[in-house]
Amino acid sequence: MGFLDSLQSALQGEQQGGGSSLLADALTGVGGYQGVLAMLQKSGLGDRVESWLSTNAANLPIAPDEIKAALGDQRLQQLAGQFGIPLDQVAAALAQHLPAAVDQASPDGALATRSG
Repeated sequence: MGFLDSLQSALQGEQQGGGSSLLADALTGVGGYQGVLAMLQKSGLGDRVESWLSTNAANLPIAPDEIKAALGDQRLQQLAGQFGIPLDQVAAALAQHLPAAVDQASPDGALATRSG
């Protein structure tokens, strides 16, 4: 369960102010946070994305099925293969951790651009 452990480590690090690079690195192959958020917005989930980026609103939840619909099986399969876990677990883990991770990566209401 390397991916789930990675997500948990990323989330714990973010809560301690340690940065959000672990989850962002895991998502690099699917466009990073910005690419994933763009896919979610295109799928009609802009209200969720805006809540995660907002500095004064609670993070709205997202369901694993919504993650699947927005990212598509090919992108999720890429992540599943990378970490050796089933596609459904990837969608569930992203649904659980992505809102808080994006919130932590955007303290000023926008994602910081990463170089490299």
